[in-house]
Parts: sequence; structure tokens; C-alpha cells
Amino acid sequence: MDLSERKLGILKAVIDDYIMTGLPIGSRTISKKHGFDLSSATIRNEMADLEELGFLEQPHTSAGRIPSQKAYRYYVDRLMRVVKLSPAEAEKIKRYFKDRMSEVEQVMEKAAQALSDSTHHISMVLRPQLKRSVIKRIQMVKITERKAILLVITNAGLVTDTVIVVPEGLTPSYLEMIGGLLTEKLSKKTLEEAEQDLFCCLRENIGINSDFVSDIISAIETSVEPQGERGIVLSGTQKIIEFPEYMSVEKARNFLSVLETKEMLYDMMKEATKLEFSVTIGQENLVKELEDMSIVTATYKIGGESLGSFGVIGPTRMDYGKVISILGYVSNSLNSIFSNFIESDD
Repeated sequence: MDLSERKLGILKAVIDDYIMTGLPIGSRTISKKHGFDLSSATIRNEMADLEELGFLEQPHTSAGRIPSQKAYRYYVDRLMRVVKLSPAEAEKIKRYFKDRMSEVEQVMEKAAQALSDSTHHISMVLRPQLKRSVIKRIQMVKITERKAILLVITNAGLVTDTVIVVPEGLTPSYLEMIGGLLTEKLSKKTLEEAEQDLFCCLRENIGINSDFVSDIISAIETSVEPQGERGIVLSGTQKIIEFPEYMSVEKARNFLSVLETKEMLYDMMKEATKLEFSVTIGQENLVKELEDMSIVTATYKIGGESLGSFGVIGPTRMDYGKVISILGYVSNSLNSIFSNFIESDD
């Protein structure tokens, strides 16, 4: 839908002011603050037209107007400007990553903190989905009579480990042989490519019970692609109560209950990995409790592949341009860190 330049200017002014204040915006405020060479009556008429077109809403008869979800979508698609972060803002984010980090978990935690503190929204970081990365080596190290650590080393320079139960009587050298067999099978393939015939390979070559074979395969899959609660890191959940929209205890409680269901967030962020950036506003979100929230996501790359996503959840009146700018900076930071992982591994 094409709007006149005058309507566009007024709509943008209403959205910008409402994002900043959270208060309904009146025609007099627009006239005084934004320098339109128009009378309050003219602006009021234009705002009435925008309301009729579905871009503005009037919460109370005597109040000013607020943007609708349709207005935010129009704003993001056509009016928003992604501004470059100031040196101070960039330095604040950079400080989270200044310490040398060798563990993926450390990087994920720091990224979540940086996002939450910089945007003042709830942040979500999806752990790397490594099924599409090439497995370089798999090792099985016996730690007790009935337990071993399964180590998975990828071409992305990342190491994951999972404790598994082993049948009684298996020697360390036998477990080493299994690791060598797995490495040979997965060499130059992704787990996604190799997993279909992995069971047959193990069952035929190591001659042990199928339950243990299934446990090994399950441990590898869990290790390279943690699911549900293990697959996502959250930060800043308490920030939701800082917004007037969530001053209601019941409303805040309903929303926080959604965050506790990390499986839903995991599925949502896994889907977001397919897009470099995504913005879903209000009822575009499929979860009822998120129908008056917005979610902005971005991806990070490991070895040139988009293997994870991260983002924020906040009120629909979030500062989209600033949030996208912050996500872009964090994305570059993560890409750089994971590139260093790969170089150090080589």
C-alpha cells in the first residue's frame, strides 16, 4: 500500500515517538516536536486517515494514537533505518568477547549476555547445529568400568563431549577401535550424510549388542545437535517486567511460562537459522503468548556455513533499527571467534 509523503512522515513520527516513550501520541506533540509545517487539525485528520487504513489505533477515546502491528511491519519493511553503532556501543559489545575463549559454551553465554544488555530485551542463542559440519575425528575414552566420554571433533574446530554407559568388560583399546571406525566412516562427510548407514556399519563391524550401538549413535547426535533445553541459551528474562506493557503480573507470568518451554524456543530458533535476518511482529508469531511481542533474529557462521541463530524477544515497540544493528555486530563477532577456533585447530 502506497501512502503519501505526508502520511509517511506522520506515521514514522508516531512510531518513533511511541518506541521511545510507550505513550499514545497526539497531533499536537507531532506538530511541535517534528517540525511539520502543518496545523494540529491537519495532522489530526491525517492520523484519522491512518487509523482508518489500519496503521494507527486509539486505545482510549480521549487519548492519542499508537501504532498497530500493521504499522510496525510497514515501518520495518519500508521506513526503518539501520543505524551504525557508535564507537561506545561497539566497544561495550566487544568487551564481552575480549577474553580468549576456547569453549563453545563460553561463547554462547557471552553472546546471550551481550545481546540482552545491549538491547535491553530477552536474548536467545541457539547452540551450533553441527549435523551439517564435517566430523574430523571421534574418540571414546573410558573413565570408569561402565562409563566413557565420547568426543566429537569437527572441521569447524569445535569439540563436544557426551558421557555414555558402556557394556561391562569393554577395554580402552576396544573403545579406541570403535572411535577409529567411526572416524573412518564419517571422514569427509557430515553426520547428516552418514547417519543413515551408521547403524549398519557399527553393528556389522564391532559385533556388540544393538542397544549399545543405538546409544553411541544417539550420543553422537545429541552431542553435535543438542535439542530442546540443552540447545538454547537465554539471558535477561527479568527485563520483561521493565516495560509498561508487562506491568500486569498475570501477563508477565504467562509470557515467562513460555520461556520455560525451551523446546518451543529451540524449534523457533532452529527455523530462524535458514534466514540471515528475520523480524516477526505480533500475530506473525505462531505462539499465542507471543502475539503482542516481536522477535528479531540473525545467524552466525562456522566454516562458512550458517549453523546457528540468535536473537531477542521484546515488545512490538522495540527499536528495530538499533536491534538489527546490534545483531549484525554480534554476528560478525561470533563469525570471527569461530574462524579463530578453526585456525587454531589447524
